[in-house]
Amino acid sequence: MFRRKQKEEAVAPVSGAETPATDVSPEAIAAGEDSTIPAISASPAEVQSAPEAVPALPAGDAEAITGGKSSSTSSRARGNRVQKVGIVSSDKMQKTVTVRVDRLVLHRKYRRYVRRTSKFMAHDELGSTIGDRVRIVETRPLSAHKRWRVVEIVQKAAK
Repeated sequence: MFRRKQKEEAVAPVSGAETPATDVSPEAIAAGEDSTIPAISASPAEVQSAPEAVPALPAGDAEAITGGKSSSTSSRARGNRVQKVGIVSSDKMQKTVTVRVDRLVLHRKYRRYVRRTSKFMAHDELGSTIGDRVRIVETRPLSAHKRWRVVEIVQKAAK
């Protein structure tokens, strides 16, 4: 029914860009014999106009600039982490709170907004209590259930 294209038809050669392939051993390439790769030669003017190298900083200065962190970790920028705002529903654990996050979702059939609730366990160093509105941020897994961290207490609970 449908005819597949032949390999010759699928790849159209670009005029003037294709060079014949020759089998050359790696030893011959290293020695520079019969190489199809063009040799790169730099004129003295090009070598002199090359930009000068930036002097390296002493180890103490490099740590002062990066804040004591190594350059390999500071070169990787973190992406924006997911943040949610919710209400603390339980603080019975040590340094862990359960945060209830509500969101409104449009019902597909009835076209009314329905409240959906999600509960997250978050690491809490700030000492939030039940009823506090807190901002939590996504983080690495801290335990079997904790993947969030309390960043700030937005509003304290009324006593």
